[in-house]
Amino acid sequence: MKTQTIPVCGLALLLFAANAWACDYPSRIEVPNGETATKEEMIEVQRSVKDYVATMEAYLDCLLEEEKAARVQIENLSPEDEQLREDLLNKKYNAAVDEMEVIVARFNAEVQAYKAREE
Repeated sequence: MKTQTIPVCGLALLLFAANAWACDYPSRIEVPNGETATKEEMIEVQRSVKDYVATMEAYLDCLLEEEKAARVQIENLSPEDEQLREDLLNKKYNAAVDEMEVIVARFNAEVQAYKAREE
């Protein structure tokens, strides 16, 4: 029984890894220092942040769709392997959301610093 479980688990992880590479993780953007940035730089980074958020949301959708498609292809997934896949998906999804929130919070802080400097 164990000799069959190991190849199945290996195949499941391999399929998950292959699907994970299909979704391109967005490149992190740099947010300039609001205390020294020009108005043009702040406007440009605002556009970049909006694009980044849209790209990250597309990445998150891709993760969910890829996992859904992978599960359709995998037959007889054990409850343990199913839980492992769910845990891995949740970790990737949550890490991406956290990253997006960090970028947006950093941008908002730098906007406040820029506005405080301009007053």
